[in-house]
Amino acid sequence: MNHPAAAIASGTGDRRNGQRRDVVAVLAITTTIGYGVLYYAFSALLAPMTRDLRISTTTATGALTTAVLVSAAMAIPVGRWLDARGGHGVMTAGSLVATVAVLAWSQIRTPAQLYAVFVAIGAASAMVLYQPAFAIIVAVTAPAKRGNALLGITLVAGFASSIFIPLTGQLIHAYGWRNALVVLAAVVALITVPLHAVGLRHTRPATPTGTHHVPRSPARVLRDAGFWLIACAFILHSAALAVMVVHLVTYLTQLGHSPTVAATLTGLLGLLSVTGRIITTVAKRLLPITLVAAGIITLQGVAIALLPFIGSTVTGAAISLILFGLGFGVASIATPAILLDRYGDEGYATIAGILGTPTTISRATAPLAAAALTAITGYRPLILGAAAACITAGLFLALTRRRDHAAQPHHAARTHPDKQASPSSRARTPEA
Repeated sequence: MNHPAAAIASGTGDRRNGQRRDVVAVLAITTTIGYGVLYYAFSALLAPMTRDLRISTTTATGALTTAVLVSAAMAIPVGRWLDARGGHGVMTAGSLVATVAVLAWSQIRTPAQLYAVFVAIGAASAMVLYQPAFAIIVAVTAPAKRGNALLGITLVAGFASSIFIPLTGQLIHAYGWRNALVVLAAVVALITVPLHAVGLRHTRPATPTGTHHVPRSPARVLRDAGFWLIACAFILHSAALAVMVVHLVTYLTQLGHSPTVAATLTGLLGLLSVTGRIITTVAKRLLPITLVAAGIITLQGVAIALLPFIGSTVTGAAISLILFGLGFGVASIATPAILLDRYGDEGYATIAGILGTPTTISRATAPLAAAALTAITGYRPLILGAAAACITAGLFLALTRRRDHAAQPHHAARTHPDKQASPSSRARTPEA
């Protein structure tokens, strides 16, 4: 009889028992580094980089927007690759691309070079962040244990900004921004490349064993009206969060707070997102994940709507932002859970990519649109618009749940009485 540890190390651990804690640990570390280096470090590098290159802040931030859009464009093809071949090769290659891109970033001299580098960073982001990490978890973890596995990864990665923004700042202070990037590239190369290359072996999705099994196309979600409600919900939610992250400090200063207080209050969001993920994971054991997410996102909308009216005091602003921050990380936990609950794990990565493309685009473009809006209307309508977007997103998710209940009798009537469902098909939530 094989020892369990040996089976896990060889990749033959029993998926039904969820014995891949090693993979969860690897992904928790590498996604934290990925988000920290490829996304959050940019905020610390922005000022010294723009001064050295003699470019505007708008030009520099446009490069980051380009990276996010490239990542969105690659979400579906990367998802198809993950479903077909697993995440080992994708994430290992992505770490290598990230290493080269960050190292090249340290050597740029012109805006054109900056944008070229961020095209590569966007490609690397699609290959090493949450989408491939979650696809691997779906492939190697038993359904009953996926929630805890996803929570473990997102809890650790939730501290990426808290770790890498000050770390990058210290590196810049000690070595300059170019050498700081060389150090960050070394972190990616020395930690994430070997972890992905060695730790993610034998994580390819299991092939169904049924002799009459016909793979279901992930494109089936496009025929599901409920999917469009889910997509609209997360598009609105992503846009609202992006707007708040970019414009919150400025708005708080307009309410009369000092820049230090405004930055401190905004800093609560990252810490509270971790708390919100724990609350979401616990609550979905008691209630359907769709309703949990709908409730938390609606609460966020109410909290944002209160900010213009109670935010002029530190206490009022703190109350509003604490309630808002509890839902700051809900999408990272809720999205895979909702998709798995509704469509099962077959074709999961591609389905996640189909949803991830428009939500990522909304996150990238919403702050730019908001900046143009504030020049015309000021900040209060923008904040109230973000609140309305969250409340509407919560309503769309709630309606998705109602559609599920309404569709169940109809689906049952369509099921052929002479055909008994296989265990794998019974495990999947039917299409609405």
